[in-house]
Amino acid sequence: MTTLTHRGRRVDGRNADKKPDSEEDAAADRDPNEDDPDDSKDIRLTLMEEVLLLGLKDKEGYTSFWNDCISSGLRGGILIELALRGRIRLEPVSLRKKRLLERKVLLKSDAPTGDVLLDETLRHIKATETAETVQTWIELLTGETWNPFKLQYQLRNVRERLAKALVEKGILTTEKQNFLLFDMTTHPVSNASEKQRLVKKLQESVLERWVNDPQRMERRTLALLVLAHASDVLENVFASLADDKYDVAMNRTKDLLDMDPEVEAAKGRGTEMIWAVLAAFNKS
Repeated sequence: MTTLTHRGRRVDGRNADKKPDSEEDAAADRDPNEDDPDDSKDIRLTLMEEVLLLGLKDKEGYTSFWNDCISSGLRGGILIELALRGRIRLEPVSLRKKRLLERKVLLKSDAPTGDVLLDETLRHIKATETAETVQTWIELLTGETWNPFKLQYQLRNVRERLAKALVEKGILTTEKQNFLLFDMTTHPVSNASEKQRLVKKLQESVLERWVNDPQRMERRTLALLVLAHASDVLENVFASLADDKYDVAMNRTKDLLDMDPEVEAAKGRGTEMIWAVLAAFNKS
C-alpha cells in the first residue's frame, strides 16, 4: 500500500465549494433517459487518464518501474468514474448496517459512456451472476484473483489504452525507446499545459482552496486525491512546491486520507464509491 512521505530537503530540478448532492436521491428524481451531470460531454479527461498523466515521467513517457500500485489504482478509478456518471452504485445499507467493503456493487444503468474501458467494465458488472464488492472488483479487473473462472473479468493493457486515448486528445505523443534488450513504446507529454493545469488544481485544493471538510470538496477533486494516493503518484503532484507549502499540502492530504471512510460515506451518499475505494486500498 502507498504511504504519504515528507521530504527533508528539496531537490532542485524536480519536475465553488459546495456540498455534493446525494447521488442515489438525485437518481431517483431524474429521468432515466436524462444525461448524468457528470457524464462525458463536459469532461475533458477521465479520472483514470488523469491518474496516468500524473504518474508519467514527462520526457521519458512511462511510469516508474518501481510503482506497483498504479495498476490497481487505475481500476479503482474506473469504479469511481462509473459511479460519478450514474452507471453503478453500492447496495443500500441494510438493517445489518453493512460496512462499505461488505456492500455489493450494483448496476444502475448500462447506457454506454463512450469510453472503451468504462463500457467494458460495465459489461463485466452486468454479466456477473452474483454481485461483488468494491475490493473484489478491483482484484478482478486487475487480474489478481485466485479463481481461474473469473479471469475473463481482467482488463488488459489498461495503461497503454489510456495512453493512446491521451495521444488522441493531443496530450501525449508516441515514441519508441531502446532499453538494451528490448524496445518499448513510450508516451512523452506533448501538451505540458494540461498536466500543469491538473497539478495546479490539486495543489490549490489543499492549499488556497482548502476547506478542511471533504463533504464540501468537489467530488472529482476528492476522488483524484484518493486515487493519486492509491496509485502512489501523489508525490508527483506536490514535488514542485516550496518546502513549507509541500509540508502543508502533505499534512492536509494525510489528514483527509486518514478520515474514517465509513463515517464520511454516511454523510454524503454521492461520495460513497470514493470512500469505498479508499477503504479497499487502506485494507490491502
